[in-house]
Amino acid sequence: MLITTILVSLIMLTVWKKSVWVVALFLPVGLVELLYLSSQMTKFTKGRFVPILLAFFLTIFMGIWHYVQMERCMFELKNKVSTEYVNKLVNNPKINRIPGIGLLYSELVQGIPPIFSHFIANIPSIHSVLVFVCIKTIPIAYVTLQDRFLFQQVMPREHRIFRCIVRLGYRDVLEDHVAFESQLVHQLKEFIRLESFMLEAEGTGEQALTVENETYMAITINATDEDAIVEYRAPSDSTQEPEVTGEIEFIEEQREHGVIYMLGEAEIVASPRASIFNKVVVNYAYNFLRKNFLEGDRSMPIPPNRLLKVGMVYEI
Repeated sequence: MLITTILVSLIMLTVWKKSVWVVALFLPVGLVELLYLSSQMTKFTKGRFVPILLAFFLTIFMGIWHYVQMERCMFELKNKVSTEYVNKLVNNPKINRIPGIGLLYSELVQGIPPIFSHFIANIPSIHSVLVFVCIKTIPIAYVTLQDRFLFQQVMPREHRIFRCIVRLGYRDVLEDHVAFESQLVHQLKEFIRLESFMLEAEGTGEQALTVENETYMAITINATDEDAIVEYRAPSDSTQEPEVTGEIEFIEEQREHGVIYMLGEAEIVASPRASIFNKVVVNYAYNFLRKNFLEGDRSMPIPPNRLLKVGMVYEI
């Protein structure tokens, strides 16, 4: 109970951004719970040690889980796939580009996950449009649709490979896969259009300005420090380049061919050079927790006929 009060106070300060005086209202509750804990300690040898013992074991379980997950994250960061490797794969004549959009899910925020190279080694095919998707929960209640998807293109552009971070609030719930696909493809097309607009602005000496979630172009005519004439206009579909229109139509065409979800499942084992303590924690304690405790439900239901799972062993 005391731990719950402390955690709620931290959430109110860091996430809900409440005033310190509002959080101070929980101080009497914390004092009562502290008195209750001290009363339990007076009868520690008469059976009151059971709650403390349970809390001790729960702390150990959470510590083991957190430690292995952090080691897994470090392994993915050290072994992430380079952009040069992706370019070699795309240019390799033995690698087929199949129609459709492929969504490869990973927990890696920065870079391309190492499971991608393992996937290509077993299935030498890449979808015509490939998106590396990472779903992350951020400490706010809701994230608007305009701010939910963050895209980055893996160069060069003609390969049509993207990275996407899907940001969700802790009270956001992903809809069914059809709505998610529509939102992702729509935001991807907007990203392509806006990126082309920004590149054109950089090439012509123009500047971009964002006002109230709307992107405008700043065109400077007779630019001097004193009498610069600036006109702002929003980019429209009617003024976009034919290449951009072709890219957007290509994305929509590939969506009609189908969207395939690829999930990477990593089996974590201790490295042969690891210490005995690390082997016990990873190979026995962590695997016991992973096999006997239910994992969280999937963020979004995915049709089984459109799901492809790829397994890989991580040695940490």
